[in-house]
Amino acid sequence: MIIYRNVSVRYRGGVEALTRVNLSIGEGSFVFLVGSTGSGKSTLFKLLYRELAPTEGHVYFRGEDVTLMPPRHTPFLRRQMGVVFQDFRLLPYKSALENVSYALQVIGHDPRDIHRRAMASLRRVGLFERASAMPHELSGGEQQRVSIARALVNEPVALLADEPTGNLDPDTSFEVMQLLESICAEMGTTIVVATHDRDIVDRMARRVIVLEAGRVARDEVGGYDAEIPEPPAPEPPAPEANGEASGSATAPADLALQEVED
Repeated sequence: MIIYRNVSVRYRGGVEALTRVNLSIGEGSFVFLVGSTGSGKSTLFKLLYRELAPTEGHVYFRGEDVTLMPPRHTPFLRRQMGVVFQDFRLLPYKSALENVSYALQVIGHDPRDIHRRAMASLRRVGLFERASAMPHELSGGEQQRVSIARALVNEPVALLADEPTGNLDPDTSFEVMQLLESICAEMGTTIVVATHDRDIVDRMARRVIVLEAGRVARDEVGGYDAEIPEPPAPEPPAPEANGEASGSATAPADLALQEVED
C-alpha cells in the first residue's frame, strides 16, 4: 500500500532529512516509526500526504506515484488518509461532535449524513456519551480520542499518527494505542505510528522501523531497541511418583511435604 523507493530529502544548505530510504508497508499493517527528534519520522508522513516533495526517489500510495501526482489531485489523496497529531488540534469553540462533523463539512459531504457518521465515529472511540462536551471539558485522553474519531470519520484506508501519546500519561497512552490496534484489526485500516514511547513499543511488540539520521537503521518485529525475546517454554510436568524409581515407596506424608517445598 505504501512504498518509499530510494527516497532522499535535502533542504537548503545541503541538510539531509532522508537518505535513500526504501520501505514497504502492506495494507492492514500496524507499524511503529521510531527514532530521535530530527531522524526523519515526520518527513516520511509529509511526503505521503504531499506536504513535501522528495529531492530524489518516489513515494507510492495504493499503487499511485504520489511524487508525480498533479497538485489538483492532492485533496483526493488526503481524503484517503486520516492524521492524528500530538497536540490534538481540536477547534476550541466546537463540541466533540462538531469537531468530528467539521472534517466532513469541509469536503462537502452530504449534510443529511454528517450527523450519523460523526456519532458513529465517536461511538467507535468510546465517546458517544460525550458528544456535546467542549474540548476544555475533556481529559487529554478523551481529546485524543476525539482527534482519532475525526481522523476516521471519512473512513480512510490509512491512519498516520504523529506522536499521538506525547501529551498523555502512561496508562492513557496504552489505552489510546489499544484503540488504534483494535481499529486496525476490526476495520483493516493501515496504521503507522511515529513515537518516542519505548514502553508502548515494547509492550505491543509490532513491526518497528528505526530511523537514524534519515536512514533506516532497523526494520523488524520486536521492541524499541531490539527484538523482544520469546517467552520461555513452560517446563514439562514432573513425573508421577510411583515408589519404584528410587527403589523404595514414598509415604503419603513425604509427598505432601514435597508439594509444599516445590
